[in-house]
Amino acid sequence: MQLNTTEKNAISLPEVYAGYSAHLPPGELLLAGGGRAPAPNWLCQAASGRQLWCIDRGIDCCHRAGLVPLRLIGDGDSATEQSWQWAEENKVPIAKFPVKKDYTDTQLALEMAAAEQKYVVLTGAMGGRFDHAYSTIFSFGHSNIQGCIADEQETVFFLRGKEKITLTLRRHARAISLLPLTAAASGVTIQGVYWPLQDAELTQGLPYAVSNEAAGEKISIALDNGILAVYICWQEDKLA
Repeated sequence: MQLNTTEKNAISLPEVYAGYSAHLPPGELLLAGGGRAPAPNWLCQAASGRQLWCIDRGIDCCHRAGLVPLRLIGDGDSATEQSWQWAEENKVPIAKFPVKKDYTDTQLALEMAAAEQKYVVLTGAMGGRFDHAYSTIFSFGHSNIQGCIADEQETVFFLRGKEKITLTLRRHARAISLLPLTAAASGVTIQGVYWPLQDAELTQGLPYAVSNEAAGEKISIALDNGILAVYICWQEDKLA
């Protein structure tokens, strides 16, 4: 099943279809990172119709799923030797960096992905250490990349400035939260949930717009100023 869409302002994932007010770049890129690995069937669905890159240990989940990436990025400190060798045997181009460096492998991969001018879906980015997830979410949110973080358990979309996103849910969402990635996010409106907001200001110091619930299958979120992360939890009991 091919999940990506030919529409210029929409993105399709197994759990959700997202329509943007902004024009999206042509083409889609799936980055498989070294955090919590997505389920193999989810990864195969998400990879359909998208270019695939791996970030360090992300090569392990691609190896298990039998998906050969177009590029492997990282220092090689967390991937298994078998998966790294598998990538080399399949002649995957490798951008290798030193273990001791100023930026994370994910930050370097996002910088490289930005040059591709594609919509980026980053998976394998959640779970594990909080500092890694925190760094990844803020780095992605403050980049100039249109994209999201996703797997079968959690999804994070990003809104910047005057943007709006309309979500069509394909499965039940356990929680929907709005998290400011700037000191304040203003003009925040969310509809289609049990606790709607209209032109609200959300601040990092008191992020209260969490654990909302969908009232139906469609949710719309709009923003006037700032950067806002739209977080969706699909599978709370298995988060790790």
